[in-house]
Amino acid sequence: MTTLQSQGGKETATVEKSASSFKRWGRKSPFLRYGLPMISLTVLGALGLGHLLQGSKDIARVKDDREWEIIEARKALSRTGPVNAYQPKKISLEDELKALQQKVDINDYDYKKIPIPKEDRHA
Repeated sequence: MTTLQSQGGKETATVEKSASSFKRWGRKSPFLRYGLPMISLTVLGALGLGHLLQGSKDIARVKDDREWEIIEARKALSRTGPVNAYQPKKISLEDELKALQQKVDINDYDYKKIPIPKEDRHA
C-alpha cells in the first residue's frame, strides 16, 4: 500500500510490493484480469442499450398517440361534420351487381376494332 509520508526507501518498497502482487494476481487468474471486465462490459452495455431503446419506444408511442389524436380531431371537424353525424349507407355487392346489370345489357353489343399503336415496321 502507498503511504503519503516519505520514509526513505520504505515507501518505494511498499509501492513495488503492491504492484508486483497486482501483476501476480493477473497472472494467476487471467479471468479476473480479462474475463470479468469483458463480461461486465457486455452485461452493462446490454442493460444500457435496453434502457435507451425503451426510452425511444416510449417517445415514439407518445408521438403516435398525439398524431392519432390530431387525425381524429381532423376527422371530427371535416366536411362531413362531427364524427357521429356521418352515417354511410350499407352497400352490398349483390345490390351493386343488380344495379350494374340493369345499366348494361350484355346481349346487345357491337364489335369494335381496337386500334394498334403505331410502331416502326421497317423490318
